[in-house]
Amino acid sequence: MARSLCPGAWLRKPYYLQARFSYVRMKYLFFSWLVVFVGSWIIYVQYSTYTELCRGKDCKKIIAKLGDQGNLSELVNLILTVADGDKDGQVSLGEAKSAWALLQLNEFLLMVILQDKEHTPKLMGFCGDLYVMESVEYTSLYGISLPWVIELFIPSGFRRSMDQLFTPSWPRKAKIAIGLLEFVEDVFHGPYGNFLMCDTSAKNLGYNDKYDLKMVDMRKIVPETNLKELIKDRHCESDLDCVYGTDCRTSCDQSTMKCTSEVIQPNLAKACQLLKDYLLRGAPSEIREELEKQLYSCIALKVTANQMEMEHSLILNNLKTLLWKKISYTNDS
Repeated sequence: MARSLCPGAWLRKPYYLQARFSYVRMKYLFFSWLVVFVGSWIIYVQYSTYTELCRGKDCKKIIAKLGDQGNLSELVNLILTVADGDKDGQVSLGEAKSAWALLQLNEFLLMVILQDKEHTPKLMGFCGDLYVMESVEYTSLYGISLPWVIELFIPSGFRRSMDQLFTPSWPRKAKIAIGLLEFVEDVFHGPYGNFLMCDTSAKNLGYNDKYDLKMVDMRKIVPETNLKELIKDRHCESDLDCVYGTDCRTSCDQSTMKCTSEVIQPNLAKACQLLKDYLLRGAPSEIREELEKQLYSCIALKVTANQMEMEHSLILNNLKTLLWKKISYTNDS
């Protein structure tokens, strides 16, 4: 019996010690894990709070890669101001990433650069890669909206004639046209470089209830330096291969079979082409001849012409003056 009890007692003692050791070890591991977890969390929060503050130098590295666009340092400061969405004086990493993603879009970049200009829709806000812009009452320069099924059966020539019937009165059209000419001035060799209008069509222009022109789609207005990079050295068989958008055209160098980088037609010429029928239809008889002459001179402008910038300014100012003189004292203007 004694011998049988001794082994039993001997067996029970190690089992008790082992269970106690396991409990202590589990308790120790649990608290160690808890300390490591809490400590890591505190360090992470402190580190992330610090690194999320994206100040001057860091932001410039992230969003100031816009190329040779005029006054770059001033442009960077402007972008940083816009990027600070909550206006706390600091640009967080999230705000910087959002701004950088949006700056890849020509339209957003233009709204930032031209935010104080009358004919650019106001930027109301942005989040991630989405942005909200000012609402425009009339979203086409002229025309009537028809179901796409009907559009298929309407000849383009008849459609253009029909569109001209659905326009404001002539003085109001003149005011809208002046707005387009002013926008052309805004993007022509401004403080942040030259921008090219590569889809000058009526559907991209609108106006508000005061008949002030508003650009409703600026996605095809691109920095000149960007366009040159996009189109130069593109393989071509003819000039038809050297087009960006619908109307930014360069020429095809037949000796190299590659597109040149110089755009043939300036923004003003394309704007005048769009305005020709718009303004001549219903124009007062006393200015019609002079208006037609100036519009055709404008359409004939070429980028490669000698003294193009001087001619550009002269024609633009003459057109604006002619239109303003005629509508200055009318109720419709």
